[in-house]
Amino acid sequence: MRYVSYASGTGARVGILDGDTVYDAGFDGDMVAFIAAGAPDGERRPVTDAQLLAPLRPRSLRDFLAFEGHLKNAYARLGREIPGEWYEVPAYYKGMPDTVIGPDETIPWPAWSDRLDHELELAAVIGEGGRDIAAADAEDAIFGYTIWNDMSARDVQARELPVGMGPGKAKDWDGSNVLGPCIATPDELDLPNARMQVRVNGEVWGEDRPSSMHHSFADMIAYVSRSQTLYPGEVLGSGTAAGGSGLELDRYLQEGDVVELEIDGIGVLRNPIGRKEA
Repeated sequence: MRYVSYASGTGARVGILDGDTVYDAGFDGDMVAFIAAGAPDGERRPVTDAQLLAPLRPRSLRDFLAFEGHLKNAYARLGREIPGEWYEVPAYYKGMPDTVIGPDETIPWPAWSDRLDHELELAAVIGEGGRDIAAADAEDAIFGYTIWNDMSARDVQARELPVGMGPGKAKDWDGSNVLGPCIATPDELDLPNARMQVRVNGEVWGEDRPSSMHHSFADMIAYVSRSQTLYPGEVLGSGTAAGGSGLELDRYLQEGDVVELEIDGIGVLRNPIGRKEA
């Protein structure tokens, strides 16, 4: 199944995407409630001209650094070495769920940054959840997968990272996290071999596959759930795929660019870049 959230006169509703057609899922509640309820079968009806929203407003956002290729490319630009601890610990930072927007929405360009960058990520959406989940059981905790464009203000990030607290304002503004276009259940993906591609104005900037991840989602879930309960609707990001950011190429976005992130089995997340705020 491919589940979506779409705009209705009474707010966001859960839908099922079949080809290009959206069917209302017959559920009175948002996507997080739908996942928590076990994705119940309801009476379906086709929706005409459905406007897709971000597939969910996550309960939480955690972002990892799973792709060694991205780190090698990015750290070479920054004159840094990959720390040995990265190979042992699936470290992460926490994002702001209220900054999330969806497909085809314009990504705002904040006034305080001159260097805006996209990041192509695969994201797992927690379903059943739990605490102290063993890596061997972690796949059972995943409801599905979506695409995450984790936007970055690279000039601000360069000033923040030496402090050692991780990204802060470089990742935080309204519209800085983009999810969509749907949540695809695991049976919809050949996960290791799913092609991940980023295009800017139709030009391919980078391509990778989840098989390149050093840390698996099972590793991430086992690590995060140590002494902490994971709940339905939490989102874990893979971190940027190799070639998935302009930083790696020393190429950055411009006002009016159109960014397309595509992952086989999920679809295309497309967003235009807005004008810089005054």
